[in-house]
Amino acid sequence: MASRGSTASSNGLLPGATQPDLEAGKECHHSELEEDDDAASSKDPFDIANTKNAPHETLKRWRQAALVLNASRRFRYTLDLKKEEEKENRRRMIRSHAQVIRAALLFRMAGERQIVLGPTVAPPTPSGDYAIGLEQLASLTRDHDIATLQQYGGAKGLSTMLKTNVEKGIDGDENDLIKRRNAFGSNTYPRKKGRSFLRFLWEAWQDLTLIILIIAAVVSLVLGIKTEGIDEGWYDGGSITFAVLLVILVTAISDYRQSLQFQNLNEEKQNIQLEVMRGGRPVRISIFDIVVGDVVPLKIGDQVPADGILIIGHSLAIDESSMTGESKIVHKDHKAPFLMSGCKVADGVGTMLVTGVGINTEWGLLMASISEDTGEETPLQVRLNGVATFIGIVGLSVAVSLLAVLLARYFTGNTRNPGGRKQFIKGETSISTAIDGVIKIFTIAVTIVVVAVPEGLPLAVTLT
Repeated sequence: MASRGSTASSNGLLPGATQPDLEAGKECHHSELEEDDDAASSKDPFDIANTKNAPHETLKRWRQAALVLNASRRFRYTLDLKKEEEKENRRRMIRSHAQVIRAALLFRMAGERQIVLGPTVAPPTPSGDYAIGLEQLASLTRDHDIATLQQYGGAKGLSTMLKTNVEKGIDGDENDLIKRRNAFGSNTYPRKKGRSFLRFLWEAWQDLTLIILIIAAVVSLVLGIKTEGIDEGWYDGGSITFAVLLVILVTAISDYRQSLQFQNLNEEKQNIQLEVMRGGRPVRISIFDIVVGDVVPLKIGDQVPADGILIIGHSLAIDESSMTGESKIVHKDHKAPFLMSGCKVADGVGTMLVTGVGINTEWGLLMASISEDTGEETPLQVRLNGVATFIGIVGLSVAVSLLAVLLARYFTGNTRNPGGRKQFIKGETSISTAIDGVIKIFTIAVTIVVVAVPEGLPLAVTLT
């Protein structure tokens, strides 16, 4: 019991007990406290062996357990546990950030070592007179393989493989150009064959209004021959047939001429003139005459004529939206030296080494697939054709309705001759007379259809 009481006294929980000044670092030398400290358990949460280096958790327990008036003033010159806790948290955060930065640095160093020393890069395969083949060159540019490019020695090493000079370009003689075209292809792409004239004829007669007129011509021809004989009965049907054939022929000729004009304009638009370095001097050539190994200067507004590698550039920025769909301008330097054919130079200047031409580029594949005239109509032609079709359908509906009404009136005896006599009397009118009356009614309906279809309106716009 004495031991328990002395322990309680040493903890400052009994009245009259002397409490040591733990925060100021003063030790109490009373004999009772020394005996109590020896008797206390080593696991006592309030036990402090050395007050100068007391654990923060123990000091925190003392402050929470002690009843002190004006605690903020009492502990003004003592250790600020809250600030110490914030410092410790800050140290932990800094250590964790340092570990992350160190891991990222090690990862980057490992990646650079892999790029420089990576064993996965295959050596170039010679092809003919050149130290690298078409497949490897196309794969290098298509995949933007910076590791392979660095192993080859960059743009300068690649130019050596292609037997060119990054400053003077290729020799440019006829034999050299032929060898390069045979080895790496020309800067052209196959074009789809245009549609024939017979194809345009087939498409022209499939118009709905023309089909209605063809049916009306056949019906009119049959009825005319039946009622008036073959000598005079073919006039109406023959006239409609001639008009329909004329419309089909003129429409096909006009569309065929427009297709040829589109092909010529497209070729003229794509035949861009540009400068290249050949034999140490600038030469102006067509974009279709560029070969692999050419050195091409680039400036603002130019189109990248072929796939290639940047040799040198100053603030060079490329608009690759035509190929990637991204509107963001891409800056090119030695870290991102690959240039794609068909893109535009948005800013800066530079010089490129051509590594891929024609169908071996993504631009060539794209242009080969869209080089055909789609035969789309102008907005005015679309609207006029829509109006003509609508009027034709309305006219056909009116003709069918009128045919039904006239037939009903005829067979019910409500149709009379100019003399007032009924044209059809059940049981008295002969079959031949009834057929003649029905044919006349059909002739009226066909006349309405022919008059209602305004096929000449779209034709006039086509000829214009």
